[in-house]
Amino acid sequence: MSKIEVNTVDTQCGSTLTLGSSGKTVTLASGATQTGFGRTGTVDWCTTAKTAPFTAVSGDGFFVNTSGGAITVTLPSSPSAGDIVALKDYANTWDTNNVTVARNGSKINGQCACATLNTESQSVTLIYVDGTKGWQDIHDSTSDVTGASYIAASGGNTTITCGNFKTHIFTADGPLNVTAAGNPGGSNTFEYIVVAGGGAGGGGMTSGSGAGAGAGGFRYFTTLSPAGSPLNAPVGVSASVADIPITVGGGGAAYPNACGRGTNGGNSVFSTITSAGGGAGGTGKDSSPQNDVGPQTSPTNRLAGVAGGSGGGARGTAIPANPAAIKGSGNTPPVSPPQGNDGGDNPAAPEKASGGGGGAGAAGATGSSPQCSPGSGGDGGIGSNIVTDFFGPTAPSYGTPGPAAGRYFAGGGAGAGYNAPATGTGGAGGGGDSSSVGAGGAGDTNTGGGGSGGSGGPGRPNDLGGAGGSGFVAIRYRFQ
Repeated sequence: MSKIEVNTVDTQCGSTLTLGSSGKTVTLASGATQTGFGRTGTVDWCTTAKTAPFTAVSGDGFFVNTSGGAITVTLPSSPSAGDIVALKDYANTWDTNNVTVARNGSKINGQCACATLNTESQSVTLIYVDGTKGWQDIHDSTSDVTGASYIAASGGNTTITCGNFKTHIFTADGPLNVTAAGNPGGSNTFEYIVVAGGGAGGGGMTSGSGAGAGAGGFRYFTTLSPAGSPLNAPVGVSASVADIPITVGGGGAAYPNACGRGTNGGNSVFSTITSAGGGAGGTGKDSSPQNDVGPQTSPTNRLAGVAGGSGGGARGTAIPANPAAIKGSGNTPPVSPPQGNDGGDNPAAPEKASGGGGGAGAAGATGSSPQCSPGSGGDGGIGSNIVTDFFGPTAPSYGTPGPAAGRYFAGGGAGAGYNAPATGTGGAGGGGDSSSVGAGGAGDTNTGGGGSGGSGGPGRPNDLGGAGGSGFVAIRYRFQ
């Protein structure tokens, strides 16, 4: 191979100098640089991603990785017309951790202000024009050309495949094992229904009937349209590769005799979503001693319903003669959309019959009973419905029917009547019905339904409240 060593190559005549011949390649040696050829609006990309603040160099493009935190990129100082810089979101995290473009004394699009890049997968190219406009963006893309990938997971006692979607059913505790988190081009969001355990109804006594318990909290998200429940949340849960613990709340236990109030239902949990157990219903006994198991507003306030996902009903109401007999509040602790409603009470002094427990879709109804006269208990609040396609063809296996399309969960337990054949009805979604004589009805298993109150009246000293129904969790996602 021959070698020519000269300082200048010039034309012998004319104004055109040709290097190489047709079909050949002219290559600069490794490490060599060129000047004078100018640029065609492109950059040379630095393929080592930047993870810390840096000053950009004209003519270069940079992949900026903000997965570890926000980064500031400083533009070149004293730029000349035609200087060019490009930036690209390396890890698709600019929406979470922004890039600040520091102007370093020059304007950006005519403004004396730094710029912020905060869009996932964004890429921008800036060219310096002049002192009036400074750096201007001649390319700004948010296109993501990544191929579609999908969530992959296992777990639960049943997995339903329906079209391109899978739904994992949990009727007991156990992890959701996520082995692939997917991406926006395929799927990367979990849909869910998380229903807590329902509370236990209050026991009935000679002195009064037991109140219905509140349903377990109801929290739900789906992209299906129509969604069914008006309580559909605005966003789902982002997928990540992990073993996600699932807790299915148990139903509240009734007190072993009618002289005490039972317990609230247990919480159900999936990732960041917690549904609160339903509140216990107030008991029918109003004499000392007071024996309470569940949470309460005062040590001697057994007539009151307890707060929870939905609130327990009360035997009575807050009147001067009985200020302690108050209904339990729903949506406790508060979330949006609300996870439940208040229990019912009985404003008809001396309030022998009891109100129903609150449900996901409505508050518990009031009872009615003049002293020593027959009186009916209040119905439990209706639950809320989810669209049947959430479960596909197996939908009838879960929840209960209701007045609208779909499957209902989280119905409130009925309040019991006093000395009466008239009984309260549990709310659609598993709420227990009360009986004219005897113990209260339990909430349905794996619906989060509240238990009903035990009946009350002369000669019925020990009609127990109904236990709450256990909770339910289902997770849905696109897998292909």
